[in-house]
Amino acid sequence: MDDKEIISLYFSRSQDAVAETDAKYGKYCRKIAANILSDSRDADEAVNEAYLGAWNSIPPHEPENLGTFLGKIVRNVSLKIYRKNTAVKRSSDNYSLAVDELGECVSGGKNAHEQLEAKETSECIDRFLGTLKAYERQVFVCRYWYFDSISDIAKRFSFTEGKVRSMLFRTRKKLMKALDKEGLL
Repeated sequence: MDDKEIISLYFSRSQDAVAETDAKYGKYCRKIAANILSDSRDADEAVNEAYLGAWNSIPPHEPENLGTFLGKIVRNVSLKIYRKNTAVKRSSDNYSLAVDELGECVSGGKNAHEQLEAKETSECIDRFLGTLKAYERQVFVCRYWYFDSISDIAKRFSFTEGKVRSMLFRTRKKLMKALDKEGLL
């Protein structure tokens, strides 16, 4: 079933909408959740909560790209569950490692000034990503958006793990220069 048909099931409030969504995007959503959460039950919970989020937002929202829409929801839900589960301790999972790697480039904040800086930083990162070669951008996004492991990225792109680590290191250095040039470091 194509995305338009699945979205029309949501609009008609058909119970088949979630089943068809899971049939087409379940593996993709579970992969995102599993990259962030170490527990398979938590990952399943995140996917189910993401499907509920899709159910509650379609309609009125009609996503242009259902896969991206679902990926963003499951990523956000997974991060929320991760933060709840690790409020006291940090672990060495893909999410923690990826966030630590980017920590020297980007930091988060909560007050209005920090939120404005975060928005400016996000826009700078978007511009920066547009300057990269396609494969460099894809590797960066796999690591820092989907939280894929180094070994998974290496397999996907037929690179060695060392090449992926080096590429990410060089890309982070370039990103730091771009952020510094715009006064965001």
